Amino acid sequence: MPRMTNRRHKPPAGRGKVLFDLVHPADALFFCHAIRALAAEGVEIRIASRHKDVLVPLLDELELPHVPLTSAGRGRAGLMRELLQRDYRLWRLVRAFRPQVMVGFGGVAISQVGRLTGTPSLAFYDTEHAPLQLRLTLPFVSEWHVPDSWQGPEAKGRTFRFPGSKQFAYLHPEHFRPSRPIAESAGLDPSCDNFLVRIVAWAANHDAGRAGFSTDRLTAIVSALAARGKVHISSEGELPPQLEPLRYRGSATAFHHLLAHCRLCCSESITVASEAVALGVPVVLQIDEEYGYVAEQEAAGLINRLDAAGDVDGALRKALLQDPDHFRRRARAFADRMGDVNRYVIDQLERVMRAGPASRETE
Repeated sequence: MPRMTNRRHKPPAGRGKVLFDLVHPADALFFCHAIRALAAEGVEIRIASRHKDVLVPLLDELELPHVPLTSAGRGRAGLMRELLQRDYRLWRLVRAFRPQVMVGFGGVAISQVGRLTGTPSLAFYDTEHAPLQLRLTLPFVSEWHVPDSWQGPEAKGRTFRFPGSKQFAYLHPEHFRPSRPIAESAGLDPSCDNFLVRIVAWAANHDAGRAGFSTDRLTAIVSALAARGKVHISSEGELPPQLEPLRYRGSATAFHHLLAHCRLCCSESITVASEAVALGVPVVLQIDEEYGYVAEQEAAGLINRLDAAGDVDGALRKALLQDPDHFRRRARAFADRMGDVNRYVIDQLERVMRAGPASRETE
């Protein structure tokens, strides 16, 4: 498959137009540095957003102007209705703005609207187990950019690979400096060890039929960690009443400052687990599928796997035996090997603005 280089293709100042389609909070983080860098070069930017979790308030906190096109649908039928609505509204936005390229993470709407309007679409993605999303995207997308560790299907002649994972676009040491005052404003207790537990809603199209921690397991995890320090629970949905007081209530932009100062992250979210790795925080992760970039980080000794029927306290004790300073050094070395994913994103967008999608040359 083709592999892109990082040779610069800077567009003429004031002549480029890029439309970013952001549908999840992690999308805003993944692209925020690219958006700002391109805007500084004179590229005109439009952001299509979505009412999903904390995406809209996060974009507002980041001071990135945006237009919410849809609200997240519930269930497969609701998601399909939302996609039709989003395609139509994105089509109208493209007709009015006339971008040279559209970019998104996952890229369902941009790939379909791009095919309809003749606008190049660049989709970045890292989740192999999303069959519906992949079927709706791969036939139409202009370029498909995935990590070197990607184990899923490809867009023939249009797939390009980069080192690392999406978290290294916004949490690479060159772009993010954890702040203890910000962490304390978000709830960090400096007098003891702090722990982050991450729970997801399991409502995305690739989550159908799946689930994470049971209530009993979540309670056991929290109890084991609470005996060692302060627990912060980041949850997309409801929590058992007895755990609700532990819910993270800080701002979206303060979350990673808190996570960076935690002793351990216990997660059912592969995104937050990998964010912890990027920040040098040991991870215990429960997942029921294999993901390329998770396997890569696990092989590097940076993620501890918790089996669905495994011993919770044993897994936590094993992770906590790791020396924090030594773990941070190993995580930093891993980040240095992966490089700056943010630079890769910017280079690809500048190239397409200059010369069009690479698929015209490689197919």
